[in-house]
Amino acid sequence: LTVLNAGRRYLRAEELSGKVLVTSGLGGMSGAQAKAAVIAGCVGVIAEVDEAALLKRHRQGWLMEISNNLDHCIARLREARKNKIALSLGYHGNVVDLWERLVHELDTTGELLVDLGSDQTSCHNPFNGGYYPVQLGFEEGKQLLSSNPGKFRTLVQESLRRHVAAINKLADKGMFFWDYGNAFLLEAQRAGADVTKKGANKTEFRYPSYVQHIMG
Repeated sequence: LTVLNAGRRYLRAEELSGKVLVTSGLGGMSGAQAKAAVIAGCVGVIAEVDEAALLKRHRQGWLMEISNNLDHCIARLREARKNKIALSLGYHGNVVDLWERLVHELDTTGELLVDLGSDQTSCHNPFNGGYYPVQLGFEEGKQLLSSNPGKFRTLVQESLRRHVAAINKLADKGMFFWDYGNAFLLEAQRAGADVTKKGANKTEFRYPSYVQHIMG
């Protein structure tokens, strides 16, 4: 319902075939995102750093395909988008890499390959394993979290700033992003990322929340 309503409200589209949703998280609640994309008829690319979570959703049939190769993910996205095929593709990697690759595609080809974007990492708990920084692999991140939580926190905040910078570039070209109630925008703001709504007070974000603005 969130994906369909986001399409209706922000794309003015009752039909989402050929539209692309990019998001992250395939754990407990976030695992449903892949299934939602296919039910809504769009192309869903969902990033997940934890291979165990990714493989679990694939075994369950919630994810149609998985890949750890960004070139492959972009090629499959383009193919499914062009042919209006419903697809759930799990990217085993950090969502920041995925967002930055989409910016690279925009910069080099002029193509905006994503229509809808969100995030379902556990950003309510970003410094204790809920969000892994793009600068490190998953296992490296776990080790640093254990050995030097202060450094881990610094890298998470750097990663959040990169995360938002990529989203902002795509949103400026017409991609619609929303907060999934996971404190992503709040933690990004605390990290110094540019998420404040222009001309509004400091408690208002430039992107909507699914609770007030989409499900309402």
